[in-house]
Amino acid sequence: MNKSLIRLAFKKVKKEKRAALLTYIVAGDNTKKKSLEILNSISNNADICEIGFPHNTPIADGGQIQTSSYRALKNGIKINDVFQIVKKFKLIKKSKPVILMGYYNVIFQYGENKFIARCKKTGVNGIIVVDLPYPENKKFADKCKKKSIDFIQLISPTTSQSRVKKIIKDSHNMIYYISMLSTTGGKLKVSTNKILKNYNKIKKINKNKNFVIGFGITEKNISKLKSADGLVVGSAICNEITKSLYKKQNPVTNVSIMVKKLKHKIL
Repeated sequence: MNKSLIRLAFKKVKKEKRAALLTYIVAGDNTKKKSLEILNSISNNADICEIGFPHNTPIADGGQIQTSSYRALKNGIKINDVFQIVKKFKLIKKSKPVILMGYYNVIFQYGENKFIARCKKTGVNGIIVVDLPYPENKKFADKCKKKSIDFIQLISPTTSQSRVKKIIKDSHNMIYYISMLSTTGGKLKVSTNKILKNYNKIKKINKNKNFVIGFGITEKNISKLKSADGLVVGSAICNEITKSLYKKQNPVTNVSIMVKKLKHKIL
């Protein structure tokens, strides 16, 4: 079943003639119990759930995700706890695709083979490693493929056309297009038209693969990008958790309302 859950999710949304909604939260933010509750709740409206394993120096992430990571680490979250959260989530939502997202040194310290085996066992369907670029990630990506786990390649606006072609050729089912040169959660510095123009140019190379857009996507701009195969919202969700905690409100309720609104905007 693990084999094609990501592919199946895209197949389903294409039938519904809409973009897939991918949500991102940091595992253990602000507690293990609370992050599992948030995950369960938002998965009712998210097509694919991205879960970040917290890192003390998340170089690609802006303030919102850094704050989430800090809260999780402060509460003592370890990589084994992340797997526990995924395992518990999968007991309830077996067919909901889960993508683990994080940094390579965590995987390296854990041991590549051990990490992939644990992903397989707990029901992880895809992996994004922010700081392991192509072609350095080919070996690791092949190991993932052997376990029927999608390794998701990243493409940025400055990736050369020849490099883009190679990445797409070697990629699995889903490819992540970074909307702009920035950390996550930055305000969109480029117009949505320009993002879509770059995106469509890449998409033309292989129309059979699924390309999602991430970085800087919020409730305000998501509807302008809904012609993409999928859209990733992470920092805005992490920010909502922060605001809820600050106001002493329940983050589960507030984030669920937000994700419901996001879904509505791309229908």
